[in-house]
Amino acid sequence: PLCLIKLAAMHRHVPSMAAMIRPTIASAKLPSTNTLFSRSMAVKVDGDKALIEYAPCEKYKNDGPETNWVETTKEEVKLALKDMVTMRRMEIAADLMYKSQLIKGFCHLYDGQEAVAIGMEMGCTKKDHIVTSYRDHCFQYSRGDSVKRVLAELTGRSGGSTKGKGGSMHMYFPKNNFWGGNGIVGAQMPLGAGLAFGAKYLSNNGLPRGEAPCNAVSFALCGDGAANQGQVFEATNMAMLWKLPCVFVVENNKYGMGTSAAKAAANEEFYTRYDPLPGLKVDGMDCFAVKHATQFARKWAMDGKGPFVLEMNTYRYHGHSMSDPGLTYRSREEVSGVRKARDPVDKLKRVIAELGWMTDAEVKEIEKAVRAEVDEAVEFSKQSPDPPLTDLYTNVLVKEDAYIRGTDGIYGKGEAPWARKE
Repeated sequence: PLCLIKLAAMHRHVPSMAAMIRPTIASAKLPSTNTLFSRSMAVKVDGDKALIEYAPCEKYKNDGPETNWVETTKEEVKLALKDMVTMRRMEIAADLMYKSQLIKGFCHLYDGQEAVAIGMEMGCTKKDHIVTSYRDHCFQYSRGDSVKRVLAELTGRSGGSTKGKGGSMHMYFPKNNFWGGNGIVGAQMPLGAGLAFGAKYLSNNGLPRGEAPCNAVSFALCGDGAANQGQVFEATNMAMLWKLPCVFVVENNKYGMGTSAAKAAANEEFYTRYDPLPGLKVDGMDCFAVKHATQFARKWAMDGKGPFVLEMNTYRYHGHSMSDPGLTYRSREEVSGVRKARDPVDKLKRVIAELGWMTDAEVKEIEKAVRAEVDEAVEFSKQSPDPPLTDLYTNVLVKEDAYIRGTDGIYGKGEAPWARKE
């Protein structure tokens, strides 16, 4: 009913009610945090290639990867470090710009969760589809967009990823199959199932019933708050019935807005709750664990076995959004404890030290270059012009010069002659 649609729109930001290192580090005291995720790991190096050990995944209705060692290369590790440091600096820059009132409206930051975006990118290809929630800046970057365009979009400028029209919550990068950026809590999950439907259809020149191999997979991500939404269960159910190549990813950062998962979810083990879908619970603060789990789930779906669930055990350092200080429902000690024990960027740096592929000076050089890149992007976002008034009439209809009902082409301070009906 229309009244329910309007109600949903009004409440679009309200979740459902209902060797990494040699020394062993104590895990922070968090609800549902597996202490195994913080223990010491090991590496095996062979020239420019290596095997990295990671904390074993918890499994549901599948045997999981055969081993908890994942292959990597020197090139991949260096790129992962650059990208994760860039993400961290970009989100910190967004924080400062928001506090300076250069960014307005909603702004949801991703610092703390970078290993999920990078690990998934390491485990899939640009042919695969990704759709996520409004916490999307880092996925826009990991899919191939630039820091300049991301920050310019946050400031609503024409040089932004969507020409200043979408802002923080509505970025997308169709060139590499990133479809947003969605402001409605949980609404991206049915979209992810639809992308998987399309992938299966196009791979087989039609929609075969039952199991059928596909050449691409859809990854649909949501948070633990959105995981309680009815539409998530509907999407997983349909995906299972049609054996769609969809990997449903729950980024469990422990809090849906200001409510802990322990208070909002009767079953906090999100990788088990969409029965009969199989699932894995993964250390979402370790990009190598995420990579291997992504590879496993992707192959499962591509082989025609149907959908899969990945629960990423992760943590966000900022509040839910910039309007949330993030300390009314959790303590400073909790946040700092996670930073000390499980920070994904620091963990990657320690792995690099174990691998011996980069010196401390080389790591600092990357950090210096990233700071310069982000600083330049901040200035670009300030100097980029506002979208012209004519852009109000673009991206509305496929045929750009079509008449738009209700406009006469003269509104506000500008004019769009082509939008005027002759």
